[in-house]
Amino acid sequence: MDDQLDDKSSHSHSIGMFDSLRQLLGTLTGIAQTRIELLGTEVEEQVARLSSMLLWTIIALFLAFTAAVLVAIAILIAFWDSNRILAAVLLAAGFAVLALISWLRVRAIARGRPHLFQATLGELAKDREQLGER
Repeated sequence: MDDQLDDKSSHSHSIGMFDSLRQLLGTLTGIAQTRIELLGTEVEEQVARLSSMLLWTIIALFLAFTAAVLVAIAILIAFWDSNRILAAVLLAAGFAVLALISWLRVRAIARGRPHLFQATLGELAKDREQLGER
């Protein structure tokens, strides 16, 4: 009779362990799903941000180029009879300096961008710490 009670208690104990294991796996799956959704959201945000930046960069470059060409032509016409070579050299030097400043600014922006998936990595680190405490 005692053997039957021991078998029932060990059987119910193993069922309880499987239920706990199943709940743990369910929790881990839920955590993973949430983190993957967060990762997807961050990717979408970055794609939208980069697309917008690209579009506005193209527009700005087109308009700046058009303005620069028209200003350069106007300056060359104004100095056509007196110092057109000097005016052309000064315009070219000015454009070169502006191009260098622009390149340095682009490089600074690229270095200062936020880390990709920073929020996802932070949440995964928190999850790891919480699971390590148990």
